[in-house]
Amino acid sequence: MENQQLGKILIIDDNEDLLFAAKMLLKKYAKEVTIEKDPRRIPFLVNNNSYDVILLDMNFTEDTTSGKEGFHWLKQIKEIDPKAVVILITAFGDVEMAVQALKEGATDFILKPWQNEKLLATLTSASRLKESYDEVDKLSKKQKQLQTDAKKPYTDIIGSSASMKNIFSIIDKVAQTDANILILGENGTGKELIARAIHDRSHRKDEIFVGVDMGAITETLFESELFGHKRGAFTDAKEDRAGRFEIADKGTLFLDEIGNLSMPLQSKLLTVLQKREVTRIGTNKAIPVDIRLICATNMHVHDMVMDNTFRQDLLYRINTVEIFLPPLRERQDDIPLLAEHFLKIYAQKYRKTFHGFTPSAMQLLQRYNWPGNIRELQHAIERAIIMADGNELDSRDFFFLSAKPMNEKIATPATFNLDEVEKTTIQRVIDKNGGNISKAAKELGLTRASLYRRLEKYGL
Repeated sequence: MENQQLGKILIIDDNEDLLFAAKMLLKKYAKEVTIEKDPRRIPFLVNNNSYDVILLDMNFTEDTTSGKEGFHWLKQIKEIDPKAVVILITAFGDVEMAVQALKEGATDFILKPWQNEKLLATLTSASRLKESYDEVDKLSKKQKQLQTDAKKPYTDIIGSSASMKNIFSIIDKVAQTDANILILGENGTGKELIARAIHDRSHRKDEIFVGVDMGAITETLFESELFGHKRGAFTDAKEDRAGRFEIADKGTLFLDEIGNLSMPLQSKLLTVLQKREVTRIGTNKAIPVDIRLICATNMHVHDMVMDNTFRQDLLYRINTVEIFLPPLRERQDDIPLLAEHFLKIYAQKYRKTFHGFTPSAMQLLQRYNWPGNIRELQHAIERAIIMADGNELDSRDFFFLSAKPMNEKIATPATFNLDEVEKTTIQRVIDKNGGNISKAAKELGLTRASLYRRLEKYGL
């Protein structure tokens, strides 16, 4: 038998000689062996640790033959952990007692004094059963996640612009690796679709893709959601729960809006990424995880590092490769393709027939600034289809866009060199604010530190 084949074992018996002998035998084969002679400590032990197998004596000093104490503590264990694998030990071979023990939830029954080979064989079988319980639980969580993902529409990436062709090229290069990816871009640009495209082209494509909106997770639920918890670990923990890291094991974990995490939560996340293992709340058991990590944010994380609001070591960990998704206003060539794509989807959804867009409608869509990016375009076309009377979408069907900013209202710069445009813009805003750096930084949407770095860069 290989070392550590049995995992973590807890033995409860009032006979100290038996406990010592069992520990000496099993420590060669188990990852960890815990012994306890006082059964009253069982609730504490089971609540605060996760054991692969529990060996429980049926008769303690107060009652040496009936097995009532053993049944009492078996019930206590199963109430705390319904999936606990418990083997009952007794010196009295009673068939009826054995049958009752199995009905009460015991996994097996062993007589003492035992034969070492028999004990090891029984524990090996029980340990494999525990592994199967854990695997079934994990598969169940994965199935629920897959069912949720199957309901998500529009998983195609639409685009033929130069910027999108460059992104497709990057995806092809990185997909087959396990490199950590950081996707940057405004809200609504399709960061999750890019993450799914990477997963679908990777060697993990037959495994699960788990997406987590970090911006929607509160500080108090962060560890429970990501790392899982044990039943009874806190007030609402009514059952054991695998966290998103466990569910994503062997697959891809997508952490969206990672820039929203507080510094303490960033530290906890970094620890898990470094160790590649998680520990559920309420246990001390470290569970190894094998994931491909993809993160995304609409925030300027590099500036956040300079401002000490995002950990530099975490940024190094998550951005082996960066992908920047341009806003829709910078990919006007893709707007007709996207518009036709959403037209087909929503025409089918609402059982309407449309032959496309009038020239004026398409001109309007390409001129509009789309502050909400692809998501706003999608919603605009859905709304237009619902309200339209004809079988072709016209500019009048998008009346709700007319009051919003248009690209044509943005003055054309003298040069399109990005550094020159940025330098000119910064100088104008500083002049406008009479040289007040704080006011200029606020108007530019920058921190003071970020603005000072740009002033130094451009010699202003």
